[in-house]
Amino acid sequence: MKEVILIRFSEIHLKGGNKKYFLKLLYNNVKHALKPYECVIENIQNRLLVRDFEDADEIIQAVKCVFGVHSISKAIEMDNDVELIKDYVSKIKLQGSFKCDVNRADKSFPIKSNDFNADLGEIILNNNEKAFVDIHEPKTVVHVDIRETGKTYIFYEIVYAYSGLPLGENRDGLLLLSGGIDSPVAGFCMAKRGLRQDFLHFDSFPYTSPQAKDKVITLAKTIKKFVGAKFMYVCSMTKLQEEFHVNCSTEYAINLLRRSMIRVANAICDKFKYKTIITGESLGQVASQTIESLTTTNSVAKYPVLRPLISFNKEEIIKIAKDIGTFETSILPYEDCCTVFLPKNPIIKPTIQEAEREESKVDLENLIEYVLNNLEVIKLD
Repeated sequence: MKEVILIRFSEIHLKGGNKKYFLKLLYNNVKHALKPYECVIENIQNRLLVRDFEDADEIIQAVKCVFGVHSISKAIEMDNDVELIKDYVSKIKLQGSFKCDVNRADKSFPIKSNDFNADLGEIILNNNEKAFVDIHEPKTVVHVDIRETGKTYIFYEIVYAYSGLPLGENRDGLLLLSGGIDSPVAGFCMAKRGLRQDFLHFDSFPYTSPQAKDKVITLAKTIKKFVGAKFMYVCSMTKLQEEFHVNCSTEYAINLLRRSMIRVANAICDKFKYKTIITGESLGQVASQTIESLTTTNSVAKYPVLRPLISFNKEEIIKIAKDIGTFETSILPYEDCCTVFLPKNPIIKPTIQEAEREESKVDLENLIEYVLNNLEVIKLD
């Protein structure tokens, strides 16, 4: 008998002929997450297994952040032997309510699940005078997982992870990462669907402070374990914003800035082979996130713009931000580029034609080229 860690998955079961591909991705992602730890990872029948580790809790916390993992348990491994299982169960010490939950995946095992549940429950009752059976709301569940591999796993606790799909092999997404609450959550949500991402951040130094940039780097390093990021691109929008401020209608300032961000993102996708752009926009949350504003922004996009938070309210977004550890950093009081030259009354129903008319007042092509020529690439170690 030996202590191991069981890793279960759920959605991968639905992938039919592609199941092996997704399982390979999951295995490789778990292996990468556990790279700092001494352990052995095995792919067994419909499970992953970790053995020969030192700190189970550290392993569980690392694996919990891997998308595609449904749940994790510390377990005792033994052979599919009736007497061996009964002997182990006879030594379990319990107080209060409990039930046994036998999963008989190995159909050659000589006792059916319900019968074995009753047998094991009776053994526990006989050896724990303060224990009693409650099949509806038990304090403790004794899980007995009898696998086709010839091994049985007995465990009591289940740690639930984020499920979803495992990250793909390629970094296909470019997340527009600001210092706010929304964009890190957007990256997390898209990673949950298997989209690996890098980051693009816009600053407006000296109107924004170095601390604002440091804040975003901290956010990037916080969520990279979820999204698989290796790089953050930083573009200064200062010169472009100054030109808009001097030459264009102030009510269009945010809309023109958003269109310019997408143009810059287009160019970075071209150069570094990203396939999609992700933003943290939520419909109606601010003036630049009305249907008309989003339509005007979309009109300059060469790549699909994914907005996973489009129907979320702020409370839902904050809940996720707290769960993934970005909220406290996001609310630090350092401004981002969208607060620079912010108009008192931004337009909420812009048109593509009027946006193009405002852009014609500046040398937009050269301004975008200037931004790209000063691109900073930060490697996220």
